Amino acid sequence: MSSRLAPSMTRDTQFFWDGLKEHKLLIQRCTACHALRHPPRPMCPHCNALSWDTVESSGRGVVYSFVMPRHPQWPWFEGTYIVALVELEEGTRLVSNLCDVAADEVTIGMPVEAFYEHFDDGLVLPQFRPVQER
Repeated sequence: MSSRLAPSMTRDTQFFWDGLKEHKLLIQRCTACHALRHPPRPMCPHCNALSWDTVESSGRGVVYSFVMPRHPQWPWFEGTYIVALVELEEGTRLVSNLCDVAADEVTIGMPVEAFYEHFDDGLVLPQFRPVQER
């Protein structure tokens, strides 16, 4: 795979990036009120508690919204690519790429599932694709 811009990694988000390296999609959870939150942050937006742990997401969800950026052209994307806001089964939302589907076939509410793509320098990112019939 080609190089790709690496996301910002901080003490507050390190658990998320470490989990992806193990193919685990971790969601931050407040230990006081049990609210799930993403993106990760130090304080719960519901009860202002500072203590938290994580839960592992199923990786399943639906397309909540999507866009197909045209400009600028990024060297790691060939042609049209899809940026999706995925609402996970657990209720949090995550911005990622939608793969393995034609742009004109994407719909709001489309069931999707996560997979993990490895890039240069050890970067692992969650990507989504339509749920495969089993």
